[in-house]
Amino acid sequence: MKIMFVCHGNICRSPMAECVMKALLAESGLAKEIEVSSCATSTEEIWNGVGNPIYPPAAAELRRHGIAVPIRQAVQLKKSDYPNYDLFIGMDSANIRNMMRIFGADPEGKVHKLLSYAGSNSDVADPWYTGDFAITYRDILAGCKGILKELAKR
Repeated sequence: MKIMFVCHGNICRSPMAECVMKALLAESGLAKEIEVSSCATSTEEIWNGVGNPIYPPAAAELRRHGIAVPIRQAVQLKKSDYPNYDLFIGMDSANIRNMMRIFGADPEGKVHKLLSYAGSNSDVADPWYTGDFAITYRDILAGCKGILKELAKR
């Protein structure tokens, strides 16, 4: 199983979700069975082919919760990613629209919004604009726990 978390720039929400999900999978003993990645729908955080690292306040929020933060660079979602992943999890409605634009369609029903796994149609607020990384973390944790619960049913 391969999961790709997706947000606009791949420096805040999607890498936070990637790290949270990896921590949950490690706790549940599923880390070897499920691969987790993250990417952006835009190139705003990618310069001359090199992506920016996770935004320092996002990394700090993860560390506050005891979650490891790897050294990583922002990458952009590509149409060629579609057959290589089982799930594409967007943080908000704009991410979903942009994924559909990039993919052209979602014939296998792989594209979902993160908080749908927490029983909500809400968006995960972008802390780049809100400055509230704690709220973003809370929502990401709820969504990732919902994904884990769904995977446990399979």
